[in-house]
Amino acid sequence: MVDKELIIPAAGRILISKPSLDDFYFGRSVVLLAEHNEEGSFGIIVNKPMKIGLRDAIEGFRDFNPPLFFGGPVETDTMFFIHSLGFAVPGAQKIREGLFWGGDPDKIREMVILNQIRPEEIRFFLGYSGWSAKQLDQEINQDSWIVSEARSEQIFKMKPEDMWSSSMKSLGKDYAIWANLPSDPELN
Repeated sequence: MVDKELIIPAAGRILISKPSLDDFYFGRSVVLLAEHNEEGSFGIIVNKPMKIGLRDAIEGFRDFNPPLFFGGPVETDTMFFIHSLGFAVPGAQKIREGLFWGGDPDKIREMVILNQIRPEEIRFFLGYSGWSAKQLDQEINQDSWIVSEARSEQIFKMKPEDMWSSSMKSLGKDYAIWANLPSDPELN
């Protein structure tokens, strides 16, 4: 079995915030990395749905109203999306097998109108999570994040409220104990 602490950040992997990460945005977060290179890292928090749907934020999605997610504290006035539609969306970038980000938003709108997209094939986010060169590596070394593998079904089909604890449990018995702790230890 691979030591979870030795997995390095890369596109298509997830960052699981450690319970000790007491941060308004990133506490109990699961972040899908879309890019990680010498210039920095780009990802989307995938387990924080907002209280509004897509059609509440953007016109043209009358009968299609999946929840919007908070993707991170950078550019919170900008919409991002991840999907499993592949290169049927021009400009999409492959993160890993079955998982893509971005592409032509007009094509997404067209596919929605033609009923060619199901809500479980796409997620929409306001904002993203970004790190400058070496910043993410420093945060991992400071014990803020665990890097793990991601599965497409985990991203699209798992209930967002279960994703963090399920991800912790998937790391094995050394981490499973953290999965059931209350977010505020004083509530224990």
